[in-house]
Amino acid sequence: MIALTNGHLEAIKAHAEADYPHECGGLLLGQLDAENNKSVVETLPMENTAAEETRHDRVLIDPCALMKADRAARKKGLDVIGYYHSHPDDEAVPSQFDLDHALPVWSYIIVSVIDKKAVDWNSWEMENDRSKFNLEAVTIS
Repeated sequence: MIALTNGHLEAIKAHAEADYPHECGGLLLGQLDAENNKSVVETLPMENTAAEETRHDRVLIDPCALMKADRAARKKGLDVIGYYHSHPDDEAVPSQFDLDHALPVWSYIIVSVIDKKAVDWNSWEMENDRSKFNLEAVTIS
């Protein structure tokens, strides 16, 4: 289960719409409890550094920027608890590429953007055996 605010969701959608027709990506910062329930405290947009010709269906986050973001989060007492990205002109459903590059425990919010407008979104968690994603329960306040 993941809990976030309407403001977090609106910020994610705005990032997805602004980067259309390219994919966008960002981090979900917050806390994880003993039952793997996540609470988002902050969203952190990241730059898509994928090659121009692949940005429509790939996000690449610079590893140095990711490490810097993780350090900054820890200084605030937060952890990276998930990742969000957009699927331009596609469904808010994880791809095989998404599954192949996912990390256990993290939440994965995917936003569908059609004609510059965020039209759907879902949050996903990967099975522990890495076989598939499952829809994740979401609480919005």
